[in-house]
Amino acid sequence: MVSQHGILLAAGLISDHFGPLVAKVCDCLLRHGALQLTEIVRRLKLPQGQVKNSLLVLIQHNCVQAFSSPRGDRTITLYLAIFDNVLHRLRFSKFISIIRADIPESEALIEGLLQNGRLTFDQLVGRTISKVPEGTIRPAREEIRMNFNRLVYARYVERCPKAEPYFNPQEDEQSTGARRRVPKTAEEVLSLEQKVVNTATLSDPERFSEIPYSMEDASKTNDCPHNAVAGAKRKHGAFEVDEELNSTIAENEVLWRVNFEKFIFCLKKKFCADRKKPKLKVGTHPIWESFFEANLPDKDTNSVTSSINGILEKLGQKEGGAAMSIGDIKPVLLDLQCTTSDGEEFTFDLRKMVEACRNEEIESLVKKKYGQEAFTIFRLLVTQGCAVETDQIIDTTILDKQIVHSTLYKLWNDGYIDTEEQGTHSFLYGEPKIHFVSSSSIISTMLL
Repeated sequence: MVSQHGILLAAGLISDHFGPLVAKVCDCLLRHGALQLTEIVRRLKLPQGQVKNSLLVLIQHNCVQAFSSPRGDRTITLYLAIFDNVLHRLRFSKFISIIRADIPESEALIEGLLQNGRLTFDQLVGRTISKVPEGTIRPAREEIRMNFNRLVYARYVERCPKAEPYFNPQEDEQSTGARRRVPKTAEEVLSLEQKVVNTATLSDPERFSEIPYSMEDASKTNDCPHNAVAGAKRKHGAFEVDEELNSTIAENEVLWRVNFEKFIFCLKKKFCADRKKPKLKVGTHPIWESFFEANLPDKDTNSVTSSINGILEKLGQKEGGAAMSIGDIKPVLLDLQCTTSDGEEFTFDLRKMVEACRNEEIESLVKKKYGQEAFTIFRLLVTQGCAVETDQIIDTTILDKQIVHSTLYKLWNDGYIDTEEQGTHSFLYGEPKIHFVSSSSIISTMLL
């Protein structure tokens, strides 16, 4: 469940962008989890029409996901707020900056999707043409299509997820019941939000399927930089008819949206690259930059993987880089904590570094707000990376038992840690307990 700080931040964002009525609906879903339309109406005491319209706005802007779930002998529709997508609205200007640097000719298309949430390609074309100043040459539809396909190919844009996927929480609980008996870490636990999002997500071939080109347009796209567009030449006959039909459907019926996952990956890459730069030895900056530039597509979004040949190619484009050999590159990458299994591909764990930097910042906040004892306890939980019993915290930190209990309560009450009972006692008197860092709550607390 989202912390109180996170709910206030998210509701404030939605209120600023869509008004107080939509914000009330979003706030209700964040506080109470997945709800039916009638349950939202009952809790907010608002007309059903207003609530329904607010839900449609939130769905349009990717802040709510609808899903079907069994209840008794019938199937109901539930609505779930996607907290991360609400927070992404703070980063829209950064997303546009990424496109401006990578595919500048597609900036207007990304801006349209960020402003409108979900659009068909046909709607995007109309919007793009309408934004062209008077007296300026308007872009052709096929030029817009080519720029749009570049975004899809680079995975900045995706087809929208399933409108109402089927998800049964009870079946999911049964399948993961065994894991609940094991002390958990934040890594192992998928929230309901994450599970529903995963269920709704299309397969990658569907999700990043570009808009096909018609026969007469193929000749205009021969200079496009990737195979999918270069392969736009179509066979004659029945296949040509199928391609025309697919193109019409993709343009007029398929809804598209920004792929937040890709943009967050780009921001992580930039953050980690910049964070390491002050620690680099003289002359190694080009190697580090080339490593990130040579990142292989379709890899894990929590890490950067680059081949040694790709790094050499990018390095050759930099001043003084052509003189560097593989023998110069490998020691630098290993020194920067990149890993390799075969010496041909090197991987850098983005998530590990981002979490380490985040933990440093959080530890600083904890120390400033609660003092040295809280800092010591929190550092222990972060270092352990898993649930820790109260007695173990007392023994390891060598702090007074009463101080440990009161400090743990403060950290739990403010959302910095989560606590689970292992008995039937209350928080103040109950032992044993296990405690672990509450990552999602902390992030929203920091953003507020």
